[in-house]
Amino acid sequence: MSTRADIDAFLRYLSSQRLASTHTIKAYSRDLQALADFLSTQGIAQWRDFNRPLLEAWIGECRDRDLSTRSIARQLSAVRRFYDHLSRTEDVGEHPARGYQLKQQRVALPQVLDVDHIQQLLDAPAPHDEKALRLWHRDKALLELFYSSGLRLAELAQLTLSDIDLRAGLVTVLGKGRKVRVLPVGKLARAAIVTWLGTRPEFVREGGNNALFLSQRGDRLSERSIQARLVHQAARVGLDRKLYPHLLRHSFASHLLESSHDLRAVQELLGHSDIRATQIYTHLDFQHLAAVYDQAHPRAKTKP
Repeated sequence: MSTRADIDAFLRYLSSQRLASTHTIKAYSRDLQALADFLSTQGIAQWRDFNRPLLEAWIGECRDRDLSTRSIARQLSAVRRFYDHLSRTEDVGEHPARGYQLKQQRVALPQVLDVDHIQQLLDAPAPHDEKALRLWHRDKALLELFYSSGLRLAELAQLTLSDIDLRAGLVTVLGKGRKVRVLPVGKLARAAIVTWLGTRPEFVREGGNNALFLSQRGDRLSERSIQARLVHQAARVGLDRKLYPHLLRHSFASHLLESSHDLRAVQELLGHSDIRATQIYTHLDFQHLAAVYDQAHPRAKTKP
């Protein structure tokens, strides 16, 4: 079975025809290779010989490795799309994952920072050390833009100077599926970016770089470096939470929905193609309302 060749052909299709992101392609490659390795141990030489009992055996092995239901569901999605692709060009027999349903799991609500934590992070005094101050100018602009516009990590890391329109207060980002969306940038985020742009020439090295955020070496600040800088700044201001990029995106969505109650607008701002991905924030909003009720209603705490 030319497993890798078939998988690589599918990944090329995802990239060229479906415009899938790098993250999606890497995940599909990893998941399908895991399936191919499992089938090899079972003596399976053709994709068409992969059937429902083998699928259930593979899922059982995944559970034995303590994979979460969400991870297994993602792998099933990869298998379904892979077999859909194979069936266009090959006789792959019965589609083993078609119609197969995992036991529904309780959806874990995303973690968010409350407004006080956001203010603690973004309104912290600047460091006095000259080198640390330069880095703070960059990192504060990162933090403000994450929270102001609800960007994904990859979207922010890929920004160039031309993507920011400070006069109009807009940023243009390339999201999942290479879909472009234009987002508002708040006043405080714009001010932080202006400060960073005043410092940015000190980071530019020979040859230059049009990336909005630069490392001290003068190249584009990588996703891993952005994650590390968020952790550093959270520790510097004494934030008692682990800080990561999606936490700021979740906080953006939750706070905006809590104030506006406009689910469609939040969906557009987040770049969700399916509103069900946005609806999870309504549960957070309800939790907030329930907490307010418990604290404020005169009979909410009355014992029977």
